[in-house]
Amino acid sequence: MSLVLFAIAPVFVILTYIYIQDKYEKEPLGLLLLNFFLGAVVSIIIVTVIYLFTGHFLPLTDEFSIWQQFIQAFLVVALSEEFSKYIIVKYFAQPRKAFNEPYDGIVYAVMVSMGFACTENVLYVLDGGYQTAVLRAFTAVPAHATFGILMGYYMGLAKFSKNRLQLNLTGLFLAVIFHGAYDFFLFINFVPGISIGAFVSLIIAIVLSKKAIKKHQENSNFKT
Repeated sequence: MSLVLFAIAPVFVILTYIYIQDKYEKEPLGLLLLNFFLGAVVSIIIVTVIYLFTGHFLPLTDEFSIWQQFIQAFLVVALSEEFSKYIIVKYFAQPRKAFNEPYDGIVYAVMVSMGFACTENVLYVLDGGYQTAVLRAFTAVPAHATFGILMGYYMGLAKFSKNRLQLNLTGLFLAVIFHGAYDFFLFINFVPGISIGAFVSLIIAIVLSKKAIKKHQENSNFKT
């Protein structure tokens, strides 16, 4: 039980932070929880199906091939996971009446992302123990949050723009790029010192995420 608590604690710290940053018009808690649940269950199901499909058609068997690990990181893992989150935000959250300012894109995308991260983190931590819990609390979990923020920033803009498709896909693209880069540097850890690239990409994503949050706060429809 304590391992599970260790696994979910960083998820709820991040969710609390994002909720507090929604300064001017809070989202309905029920809708937030529903998006979290969809991320934790439906997104995982979508990813599992995609993994089965890509595993059949893309037999990436050489773990020491940089090219194969590039495909694994960007196309198999990043694209499938971010697409599974994107689908939920686009077709479930974005059309909602409560989605009534650009910052809401960040809120709902992070909710879905943290639902996904929660399920994933519990599985990893139950397998790897407390050391895995501590490591992922400062790496993988915040990484998923930044992917959600970058995606949600553009999906928030898209809701109120005539260029909705372009902005939505821009959000998905950025999430995939940062997710793929983060994983790629970890996947090719057979290259000495290359793993530092994952932390550099995470730091850049965190900086961009903070700017995205601030910009949507400043442009809130409800700011007085």
